[in-house]
Amino acid sequence: MRPYILNELTWKTVRETRYDVAILPWGATEAHNYHLPYTTDNIQAEDVAARAAERAWQRGAKVVVLPCVPFGVNTGQLDIPLCINMNPSTQALVLHDVAQSLAGQGIGKLVIFNGHGANDFRQMIRELQPQVSLFLCVVNWYKVLDLKGFFSDLGDHAGEMETSVMQHIAPELVLPLSEAGPGAARKFKIPAFREGWAWAPRQWTQVTDDTGSGNPAASTAEKGKRYVEAVTDKVADFFVELAKADPARLYE
Repeated sequence: MRPYILNELTWKTVRETRYDVAILPWGATEAHNYHLPYTTDNIQAEDVAARAAERAWQRGAKVVVLPCVPFGVNTGQLDIPLCINMNPSTQALVLHDVAQSLAGQGIGKLVIFNGHGANDFRQMIRELQPQVSLFLCVVNWYKVLDLKGFFSDLGDHAGEMETSVMQHIAPELVLPLSEAGPGAARKFKIPAFREGWAWAPRQWTQVTDDTGSGNPAASTAEKGKRYVEAVTDKVADFFVELAKADPARLYE
């Protein structure tokens, strides 16, 4: 039993522990090319959160990882069977209820540990923070470090990074790379969208034939291990700092 993983805890342990930080992994259920499972985002968010929480706990930080919310924003993939969409408005309600529950129990801080690119919790936090006593923040774990230092292909879905991470943390769930599609992604025709100063959600089946965006061909478990270890170290430092911090004195 790991004392920082709520999935494994009993009331006997919880009632004797005062937790300073709750960590809520939040992923998605969606197709990840031909070689990765639909729950890749959930598996990765939970695993990295658990690894970082373990290191933080060993350094005295009383953190606890909550069960993962397995559904994310997938409005552009509703024509792909078994891609499950949770609208932002629904996410806001779920987050509200979780935060209200924790605040009433004396938990001081909540970290949303996001593993899905289409999830955006910033405006939800802006609206919810004045309503609850606990401190709210979000970590997009896949943005903690610059991918250029670890991978050659920088595609953003089921590509070299996600595949390498899964090869490291859950190799039994990854099909051989010979089964994967190339992850070729079409770009917007309109320059403003390509340049990033105009934005619209991507319609996924118009963007990619295999549901991937990024070539996984160069993926290895060794690359995944190096990346996960580096991210874990940095996130663990953050958990330790946040556990010690006074939310009323965060600025210098």
